[in-house]
Amino acid sequence: MIREGLRMILERHGIVVVGEAADGAAAVGNARALTPDVVLMDLRMPGTDGIAATRQIVTEGTADVLVLTSFDEDELVFAAIRAGAAGFLLKTTEAAPLADAVRRVAAGEGALDPRVTRRALAALASASAAEAEPAAAPTGASGFEFLTGREHDVLAALAAGESNSRIAARLGIAIPTVKTHVSSILAKLGAESRTHAAALLREAGPAAAARRGESEHQAAASQRPGLA
Repeated sequence: MIREGLRMILERHGIVVVGEAADGAAAVGNARALTPDVVLMDLRMPGTDGIAATRQIVTEGTADVLVLTSFDEDELVFAAIRAGAAGFLLKTTEAAPLADAVRRVAAGEGALDPRVTRRALAALASASAAEAEPAAAPTGASGFEFLTGREHDVLAALAAGESNSRIAARLGIAIPTVKTHVSSILAKLGAESRTHAAALLREAGPAAAARRGESEHQAAASQRPGLA
């Protein structure tokens, strides 16, 4: 019934629904066979859940994934970020915003319900502390201090949900250059997706900006001529 309702909503807003799936395994199979632009993914399903299905679809590059979640799924939201989901909506989202989010994700942008974002950041912070995973950066470093000025600009644009083409136009650089910067950002921050990197930036807040100032100051100092 839920899938039927979602299909009707999307089709009424001009979006072509090419298939449905009752569980994660079917979603992965349909994504391979039908190659949709976007998979609208639930998180709790029998058998293969939405997290595993999202990770496999994103890894295989068959589609972007837009997750539907509810307020009691904070840990799942964080797991979906790490799995590479491009956006998150509450299951109570109305028809027009839902269709708009699908189009935005299809265009390479992000789609985050503000209510989901705040709770996802809380889950991210608590999970990071609990897991205490070894970081790629030296002890005491977050990774932000290793970003160049341009990479900070690109990361800010990612956090704003901008697509590669919009970032390229605004910064006056080529789209392949944007992709290179994004790859470098993910590596330096230890992020597993654009959404994960944006969440890390929001979590860091002013501290990330401060680290940007420090890194730019150090770069400028290294370019000054030495005294004989």
